Amino acid sequence: MEFRPRDYSAEAKLFLLHRDRAETDPLSVPSSQQANIADDQIVKYDDPLRASDDDATVSGVYLEDTENSSAIGVPSESAFPPAERDWSSFTRFMMQRFSVSKLVSVTSVSNAILKVGKTYERSSTDKHLEELEDPQNITENEVKVVTRQDYINRLREFKDDLVRAWNASDRVTSLKISVKVAKLLKDTSVLQFYPTLFVLVTEILDMLGNFVWDRIRSKTEFTEDGARFCSLPEHFKIKDICQNAKETCYNWFCKVGAIQELLPRIYLELALLPCWQFLDDQPVVVIQRLVMMARGIADPLASAYCRLYLTHCAQKFPSCDIGLLVSCVNDTNAQLKHFIPAKETKTGSSTDSKVLLVGVIEPTIEYIVKCIFKNVSQRQLDGTLVALGLGRNMENSQCVSIVLHYILKELPVEVLSSKAMEFLHLIDRSNDSSFRQFLNYRLHGLRLCERRPPVDIVDAVMHNVLEVIAQNESLDEYLTVIDAYLDIVLQNHLDSCVKTILDAISQRTCNRGIDENGLLSLQSIMGKLLSHYQHLEDVFALSHFLEILDLLVGRPKGIIIISILKMATRSSYIRDPATVELLFEISQALNDSFDFANMKDDENQPAHLLSRFVQLVDFGKERERHLAFLVECRGAFGTIDEVKDTLVHSSNGLAVKALKDAKKHGNFVKSCIAFSEVTLPSISTHIKQFNLYLETAEVALLGGLISHSGELIDSAISCLHNVDMKEGSRAAADADLLLSSIQKLCSLLVMLPGNPDHGSAYFPKILVSFVNDIPWMTPKMRTRILCAILSLLATCSQNRLPYHADNGLFWGSNNVFFGDLAYLHELVSLSELIVENLVNAIEQESSGAARGILALEVCDSFLSSFTLKDETYAICSKLMETAKLCMSDSNKYLQSTFQRLEEKSQSLVKC
Repeated sequence: MEFRPRDYSAEAKLFLLHRDRAETDPLSVPSSQQANIADDQIVKYDDPLRASDDDATVSGVYLEDTENSSAIGVPSESAFPPAERDWSSFTRFMMQRFSVSKLVSVTSVSNAILKVGKTYERSSTDKHLEELEDPQNITENEVKVVTRQDYINRLREFKDDLVRAWNASDRVTSLKISVKVAKLLKDTSVLQFYPTLFVLVTEILDMLGNFVWDRIRSKTEFTEDGARFCSLPEHFKIKDICQNAKETCYNWFCKVGAIQELLPRIYLELALLPCWQFLDDQPVVVIQRLVMMARGIADPLASAYCRLYLTHCAQKFPSCDIGLLVSCVNDTNAQLKHFIPAKETKTGSSTDSKVLLVGVIEPTIEYIVKCIFKNVSQRQLDGTLVALGLGRNMENSQCVSIVLHYILKELPVEVLSSKAMEFLHLIDRSNDSSFRQFLNYRLHGLRLCERRPPVDIVDAVMHNVLEVIAQNESLDEYLTVIDAYLDIVLQNHLDSCVKTILDAISQRTCNRGIDENGLLSLQSIMGKLLSHYQHLEDVFALSHFLEILDLLVGRPKGIIIISILKMATRSSYIRDPATVELLFEISQALNDSFDFANMKDDENQPAHLLSRFVQLVDFGKERERHLAFLVECRGAFGTIDEVKDTLVHSSNGLAVKALKDAKKHGNFVKSCIAFSEVTLPSISTHIKQFNLYLETAEVALLGGLISHSGELIDSAISCLHNVDMKEGSRAAADADLLLSSIQKLCSLLVMLPGNPDHGSAYFPKILVSFVNDIPWMTPKMRTRILCAILSLLATCSQNRLPYHADNGLFWGSNNVFFGDLAYLHELVSLSELIVENLVNAIEQESSGAARGILALEVCDSFLSSFTLKDETYAICSKLMETAKLCMSDSNKYLQSTFQRLEEKSQSLVKC
C-alpha cells in the first residue's frame, strides 16, 4: 500500500469559498425605504429562529391547559364555595397543629363518650345514668381516661346514628344526638385535644344544619307526594316561602330554644343559622343575639371556639355583617385581658398554663380577623378600624398582644404604612404574656416593607424601633427585629442607621454565643446587605462586616460566602490584591464547611463559584505571583476536581501569555508545566484528566519542551486505560467526548509521532494497542479511532506537514525522522495492520444501518489516505458492497462515495 501525496496549501485554496465584496450592508435598509422611516422609529428584522409573541402566548396557554388536564379525577377547587374551601383548609391545619397523646381524660361533662369503651368495666348505675343523660348525678371530680382513637370512633358512631335516624324520619332522635354531641364542647379539660374535638363535633352539627335546610327547602318546592310545584330563586325572600315550610322551620328553632344549657343551645342554633332566611329577610338581628349570648360562656376556651363557629356559620349568608365579626374580636380581646397577666420576668406554673391556653385560642383569633379584612370593602374600612379601636385616635387603644398580632398581619398595608408610628406605640403598650412582643415589632417591619413608606416616616420609625429594641437584652430577639426593618432602611439609603445597627450587633455579640435562630437572622441580615450594594468593596468597607461574618458558622456561613463569591464573580476580573487575599480566606472557610467529595455535580454550586473565583483572579504582569497564588489554591482546594481543572487551565494560560511576551520566559514556562504535571494525576475524572494532559502537552510543545510534551502525551494515553464506560445516556455522551479527544490527540501527534528512544511511530502504535485491548470499545468507536490514526499516519508520510509548532520555530519529533526510509516503512506497516483491524471492526457491528455507515466512512478514509491501486481498490469495492447490502440505493452518502470511488478507479485504468 502507498500513501497518497497531498499538497495541503493547494487543497485549502481549492475548497476555499469564493468571496465578493458587498457594495452595501446586507442588513441595512434600502435607501428607497429610508425616507419613509422616522428618526425615532426602530427597524426590526424577523428572526426565523425566534417564535413570535403570539405563538409564545398560545404555547403558554396550551402548556397550562395540559398541566391542568393531567389532574384527572381530582376535583377542581372552584367546585366548592371559597368560604367552605377556606374553612376546610383551616380545620385540617388546626387538627395537625394540635396533636395530643393517645389518652384523653373524660369528665362528667363528656360522659357519653364512655359508651364506646370496650375495655372499661361499667356498673349498671353508670349505664342507667348515661341513658338518663344526667351528668349531675356523677361525681364532679370523677375523671376517666379513654384513648384518643376511641374518642374519635365514638364521635363517628354518633354521626352514623344521626344519619340513620334522619333517614328513618326520626327527627327527635337526630336532635337528641346533636345535643349530646354539642355538650361535649363544654369539656375543656384537655386543652390540646379541644381543637380536634371542635372540628369533629362541628362536622356533625353542620351535617344536621344541611339536613334541616334541605328538608325545609323541599317543603317549599315539592308537594307531599314529591311533585315539584315551584323553584326557589338563589336570593329568595320570605314571601317566596310557603306556610308549611315556615312552620317546620319555626318548630326546629323552638326545639333548639328549649335546650336548657347555654353552650349546646348556641351551637345548635348556629348550625341551623342559615334556616333563619326562611323566617326573616334580615337575619342579622339573630346573629347579634347569638353574639350577645356567647358572652355568657365563662370558659375562655369554649367561648373563643363558639365565636369561631359563629364566624364560620355567618359566612354562609349571602352577605356577612363585618360589625358582628368585629364584636367577636373585641369580646375575645376583653375576655383575654381579664386572665392574661402582664409580662413578667419570672413565670410560674399558673402563667405557663395561661400561655398554653392562649396558644390553643390563637387559631380562633387568626380566622376571625382574617374574615374581617377579607370581606371588608373600602367603604367599610374606616368604620371597621374605628370599631376595632384603630381609628384616628389610637392613643387610648389597647389590644391584647396576640389580637394585635393578627390585626397587623391582615391589616391593609396602606393603612399600616400611613399609621406606622401609631401602631408602634400600640405595640409598645401591648406588652403582655399572650404573645412575644418582639414578634409584633418584626411583623410591623415586614409589613412596612411591602410598600415603601416616605423617608421621613421611615426615619422616625427606625429611631423609635432602635431605641426600644436596644433595651432588649436578648440577642436573638434583637437580630429578628433588625432583620425585619433592614429592607426599608436599605431602600431609603439610611447609611447612618446601617452603621448603628452593625455597631450594635458587634457590641452585643462580643464574647457571646449565638443560638440557631440568631444565626438564621444574622444570615438574613448579611444577605440583605450583599443584595443591596453593587460592589463588593462597598460591602467590605462597612463597619464590622467582616467581624460579624466570622461569627457565622455552619450552613448559614456557607450561604453568605456563596453570596459573596457570586457578587465577586460578577466582575470580569479580580485584580485588587487585598480583595484577592480576603476572598481567598473566605473561600477557604467555604471549602471547610462543605463535603465536596460527596456532592452531586448538579448540586455543586460552591465548587463552581470557587472555580470561577480562581479563574477571574488576575495579577497582570506579575506572573510569578499569580503562579504562587495557584499553588496556594491547590493546597487549599485540593479535594475539588473542578477547581483543579481550572488551576491547570490557568497555569497553561500563564505559560502561553509568557510565550507571547517579547522577553524570554523559559524557566517560568517550565514552572507552569511542572505545576500542571503535579496537579493532573489527582483529578479523578479520567476523560477530563486526558483532555488536560493534551492541553498541557500542546503548551509544552509550543514552548519547545519536546521531552515534556512527549511525557505528557504518554501519561494521557496511559490515562485512557483507566476509563470505564458504562451503559446509559451519559455513557453515550462520554463516549462521543472521548472519541473527539482521541481525534484531537491524533492531530497533535502529527508533530510528535514518537521519540528516538521508543521508535518513530511509538504513540500511534500505543493507540492501536489501546483500541484492540479495551473490552467496552464499540465497533463504531473502534472504527472511527482507527480511521483517525490512519489519517495521522498518512499525514506524517507527507513531504510537507500541514502545520508546525509555533510556525516551525521549534522542532517536533517528526523533524528528527523526516526523510528516513525506515520511518516511512514503519508508517506503511502500521497502516496495513490498521486496515485489517478496520475490516474486522465493521464486521462486528450488529446493526445493519450502522454497519453501512461505517463501511462508507472507512472507504472515504482509504481514498483520502492511499493512492488507489489494485489492493486498495479491492478493499474499497468490498466495503462498498457491504454498504449496498445495508443501505438503500437512493442514499446520498452511498451515491457520493460510490461516485468518488469510480472517479479514482478511472485513473487506475489509465495507469
